[in-house]
Amino acid sequence: MIRKLLIANRGEIACRIIRTARRLGVATVAVYSDADANALHVQQADEAVHLGPAPAKESYLDIDKVLAAAKRTGADAIHPGYGFLSENAHFCRACEEAGIVFVGPPAAAIDAMGSKSAAKRIMEEANVPLVPGYHGQNQDPGILEGHANRIGYPVLLKAAAGGGGKGMRRVDNPDEFHAALDAAKREAQNAFNDDIMLIERYVVNPRHVEIQVFCDKQGKGVYLFERDCSVQRRHQKVVEEAPAPGLSPETRKQMGEAALRAAHAIGYVGAGTVEFLLDAGGAFYFMEMNTRLQVEHPVTEMITGQDLVAWQLSVAAGDSLPLAQEELSIIGHAFEVRIYAEDPDNDFLPATGKLLRHQPPAEDKSVRVDTGVQTGDEISVHYDPMISKLIVHGRNRREALAKMDRALQQYQIAGLRHNIEFLRRVINHTAFVNGRVNTHFIEDHEQEILQQEQQLRSQQCAAIAAFLFHSEARALHRSAPKADPFSPWHSGNNWRNGLTLWRSKKVEVHGREIEIRFSGSEDALHWQCSAAVDNQSGMIAALHGQNVAVLDGRRVNYSSVAHDDEGTVFVSGEQVDFKILPPDTGESADTAHGLEAPMNGTIVTLLAEPGASVSKDQPLLVMEAMKMEHTLRAPADGTVNQFFCAAGELVDGGSLLIDFSAATTED
Repeated sequence: MIRKLLIANRGEIACRIIRTARRLGVATVAVYSDADANALHVQQADEAVHLGPAPAKESYLDIDKVLAAAKRTGADAIHPGYGFLSENAHFCRACEEAGIVFVGPPAAAIDAMGSKSAAKRIMEEANVPLVPGYHGQNQDPGILEGHANRIGYPVLLKAAAGGGGKGMRRVDNPDEFHAALDAAKREAQNAFNDDIMLIERYVVNPRHVEIQVFCDKQGKGVYLFERDCSVQRRHQKVVEEAPAPGLSPETRKQMGEAALRAAHAIGYVGAGTVEFLLDAGGAFYFMEMNTRLQVEHPVTEMITGQDLVAWQLSVAAGDSLPLAQEELSIIGHAFEVRIYAEDPDNDFLPATGKLLRHQPPAEDKSVRVDTGVQTGDEISVHYDPMISKLIVHGRNRREALAKMDRALQQYQIAGLRHNIEFLRRVINHTAFVNGRVNTHFIEDHEQEILQQEQQLRSQQCAAIAAFLFHSEARALHRSAPKADPFSPWHSGNNWRNGLTLWRSKKVEVHGREIEIRFSGSEDALHWQCSAAVDNQSGMIAALHGQNVAVLDGRRVNYSSVAHDDEGTVFVSGEQVDFKILPPDTGESADTAHGLEAPMNGTIVTLLAEPGASVSKDQPLLVMEAMKMEHTLRAPADGTVNQFFCAAGELVDGGSLLIDFSAATTED
């Protein structure tokens, strides 16, 4: 029996494991880095041990420090979560040698699946269908290119030790092969300290369907059905659902049995996921097996009514599986979306900064939020930018979709860019609603999902007007002389003797400069805005302690968050971020074309020489942040005058990296 559990992880998965452990009466120990000293998982655990500096290599990935923390606190088991050390066979063996239970599979099983190349060979022997490809050890670029030519383009380069889309590149023709290979190897080396590549035929328009398996130490195994994880960006999952739409019972059974063959072939124990590509004809091919708990495991818990972490702890303690295959069934439908700090309108660039507001929807039996952050926390460059996972359950797919949309509308995040509006566009797209998904869903529907023109509505203008009025009123109140604190000239209610004063402010919304006029008091504030696409004026009042905008008799509640010269309003399930512009803003005389770092990160390589002439969109440098590479490109034809950074240098977001001059055009 496990009595004290150390969670060798952070964030939402650590909090999620703590929740089950607490329910089972198991004491918990958290570990943390300098960056996570006040993190939610540290607050929720019974004990917490400091590991070291923020970089994961010096804290969460340091095996000796993690084991020392377990010994120091008397933990008799370690749960690795996912990521970090979860699929590290050396860590598994170190736990065993230290007499500590590793909540996961045996080291041999991790080794077997740790290399995608070796895994393919094992699966072939276990009669698990495979995608044609090359899984050998010879990494000579010429040999790899020859296999790509043999397989036939398009091909997919994949890091043999990889996962999460890192070290993965699609190659459509031979001319792109070597550049893609170099980039994939570099990213794999940075992420996994291993740049061995495998090559597979690129299956056109596939679905990504995975099977949750569970095995005990007595040799028994079950599959807890499938999850469809087809909607992805950068090969990373965005939306997951269970069961997979349109999957026949026969195919479900075939995939489940194939997944169990895969698990039994490597002597698997615990929770694992076998990932398949499913083509339009119903054929499926083994991709990889993740020897850990998956990020998207909550959708399986929702449709089966089971707690997979509880299963993990039970099996790790030597118990048999709690249920047999015939005792498992699918109940309703579930969705999970991943809330990320990122900018979908800027190639999903990760965002960093402080969460000025983090207000998830209320949880109940059909709405669940797994998170490791709270208002005031910092999203840093050191770790994955995921803020939370939002999971919903319904009696059927349509009901679950409606609940997800409603929950996303209720979710409020301010202080940094996030993907909530993007997720709403995805799940409300006609193709998604009808279950027509594949791994290229976002690219196929980019026009509708990523390039929607954002219009400003009256209810949003009203909320911004109220924000501006209250901000001004507070400033006037603060400036009121102590000798006459009730002076009407500092009341902030626009009081004038015998006339109405209209105030005007300019703000930037969706990249547009707009003017909002307002007049009145807190009890009855009137506003005007010519930029609104519907009503262009209205009234705002505070009724029963709530902020309410009244538009032609329609009452709309709103709330707001202020941060420096910027603000955020939430109204009718939508969020509007805006910047308050200073008075009399003229066009800037600065015509420089310096390129700034889009985030904190490390410079990987410079791709041009100072003084070089470059064309528009030509890559100029590569930087790495949040475990992913990002390429800065020339904004126009021009000249790279100077670099203000070097390979290996850590740079701050917003710092000037390149002095760039655009080419002049002559009439």
